[in-house]
Amino acid sequence: MNSRYYMISEYFRRRYGEKVYKLPVGLPVTCPNRDGTCGTGGCIFCGSIGAGYENLPDTMTVAEQLAVNRRHIEAKYKAAKFIAYLQNFSNTYLPPQQFACLLEEACQPDVVGVAVATRPDCVHDRYLEIMADVRARRGVDITLELGLQTVNYRTLAWINRGHGLAEFIDAAVRASRHQIGVCAHMILNLPGDEMIDVVEGAKTLSALKVEQVKLHALYVVKGTRLAQMYEAGEVALGSCDEYVERAVAFLEHLYPEIALQRLIGRAPEENTLFTNWSKGWWRIRESIEKRLAELDTWQGKRCDYLNGPAVRKFL
Repeated sequence: MNSRYYMISEYFRRRYGEKVYKLPVGLPVTCPNRDGTCGTGGCIFCGSIGAGYENLPDTMTVAEQLAVNRRHIEAKYKAAKFIAYLQNFSNTYLPPQQFACLLEEACQPDVVGVAVATRPDCVHDRYLEIMADVRARRGVDITLELGLQTVNYRTLAWINRGHGLAEFIDAAVRASRHQIGVCAHMILNLPGDEMIDVVEGAKTLSALKVEQVKLHALYVVKGTRLAQMYEAGEVALGSCDEYVERAVAFLEHLYPEIALQRLIGRAPEENTLFTNWSKGWWRIRESIEKRLAELDTWQGKRCDYLNGPAVRKFL
């Protein structure tokens, strides 16, 4: 365990008593920001296959995909507990009854949790009720993986996100009422964002008490609107050192009981024009950990802004 931030591996060990591995699942779904419901073209950074680089064909059933991926992970890591990760596009963007059936199918033997990737504007109480019912009956944890990316509403509009900060807050608050966890995805180097946006992002997630966070640097995926802008010299992504400093500041302001699924993401180089400054993701993670040690700082060190700090002197 890295004592300077709360790793997801430690979170799983505390909750399940051992390592837990995610098994990706692709559903035949799309996104309301693609089909015209709230926009077209999707986010400027989202490619034609979304985020499902490692997914099996969505023509396979959920059970079939889990079985194939499970055999691979079991053989490689001797794993015994799993999380079914409904990963690609917006996995609550389908009729409630169909969603309920797919969620049930994901509850295979030794699956201790289901992670449902979706958008904040696709989180309706009806779907939360379905998730809460499955959670109670099947004894599995259910977590929504919600892409927020930034709290800067101007940047959200620039990346054609199709929703603002309010929708994320609404989804996170209602999920908590139904005892559904939330993992927030954040991109720390979006053009137009400054350090103040990064810090405010950590503070907002802390105030909402989300359970988990994934940090990413911005990829430039081939064939996207962002790729066109990147090749035309219209966007600047900043340096790796700047990303490291932003990640450190984010961690310092993040509530210490929020688990980090990762400090930096990854994508296949063959699918991208720019990925992590052409560095291995683990090297960037090591740079963040080294910088935390150099500054003698840690997750939550500056998390002193909650619960009415201005009146503490009277208590």
